[in-house]
Amino acid sequence: MLSDAERQKYEDLRGIVARLRAPDGCPWDREQTHVSLRPHVIEEAYEVLAALDAGDTTALPDELGDLLFQVLLHAQLAEEAGEFTMADVLGGLADKLVRRHPHVFGDVHLDTADQVVAQWEKLKQQERGEEQSALSSVPGAMPALAYAQTLLRRAAAAGFAWPERKDVLDKLNEELDELARAQSKEEATAEFGDILINLANYARYLDIDAEEALRLAGHKFRRRFEAVERRARSTSLDLATLSREELMALWTQAKADEA
Repeated sequence: MLSDAERQKYEDLRGIVARLRAPDGCPWDREQTHVSLRPHVIEEAYEVLAALDAGDTTALPDELGDLLFQVLLHAQLAEEAGEFTMADVLGGLADKLVRRHPHVFGDVHLDTADQVVAQWEKLKQQERGEEQSALSSVPGAMPALAYAQTLLRRAAAAGFAWPERKDVLDKLNEELDELARAQSKEEATAEFGDILINLANYARYLDIDAEEALRLAGHKFRRRFEAVERRARSTSLDLATLSREELMALWTQAKADEA
């Protein structure tokens, strides 16, 4: 339950957000709309992710606060427009959590996390209704790999999936052949997309988060390339003038330094 101090902090914060939106408040905050705030929600969410990736629990409270501000600002906008209230947001979330955890708040017995996930998907389908697609609530604005993997996971939960992960590899090889035979940029783009979605699917079979795997690979490439740049600067070398063999030698050294 909320302590008196937590309740007071929350009330203070709601008051601050309302004051920012007041006629004599902040010009920037007063100009914002649900749509204009969209990039800020995404940015703040990624800054939370960056803190998590770095294991920086010192920065995490600040980043979570910035993300919470976005939630409060959207709620303030909605209250002003008569769309919904913060009570609707909190009440809807509380009701959903209780409804989707009958093994905690009801008499359903589940032993494993996999059983919980299966039940969660079943309950979501019941909430959607039989006429609505299993994919209907997947937001198209998600990062592409995460979007693809979520679509594939939802489809698999509905019974649409390859029986074995080897089947996904066979399909992937088929798509690689089709990419090699593509005659136009449009064809190549379509085939390349098919390859990516099959890779996302294979990651799902391996219980790998495709988005996270690519992000980690990007971090690794960034670390190693920056190490290559530092080595080049330390010996007054210009990367643009180096041969492939010289560049690969620097790259190999950067990899060895990480070992």
